[in-house]
Amino acid sequence: QVQLVESGGGLVQAGGSLRLSCAPSKSIFSINTMGWYRQGPGKQRELVASITRGGSTNYADSVKGRFTIARDIAKNAVHLQMNSLKPEDTAVYYCAADTGAGPYWGQGTQVTVSS
Repeated sequence: QVQLVESGGGLVQAGGSLRLSCAPSKSIFSINTMGWYRQGPGKQRELVASITRGGSTNYADSVKGRFTIARDIAKNAVHLQMNSLKPEDTAVYYCAADTGAGPYWGQGTQVTVSS
């Protein structure tokens, strides 16, 4: 079992930046894939970005070129750097970890982008 602790959400104006962090309760290198999902008002949860144990990344088309997912080995965490934020990025963002026995989910963190 893996616990995920998220941080970094908040309110930002359009064009601004935020960084989300996710700290798992076990080594990030023991987790097959870690990712960030989001669920906007009245929408289904969707994948935003993911990173595999080998370092391969994947992004939703809507965030390519604006968001970056990366591992922080020193802090045993995964960050999602979000730049050039748009009002349509407003959502609850969830960290997820796939261990093969998962997936496991964080509690979610609210990101609100004002126009």
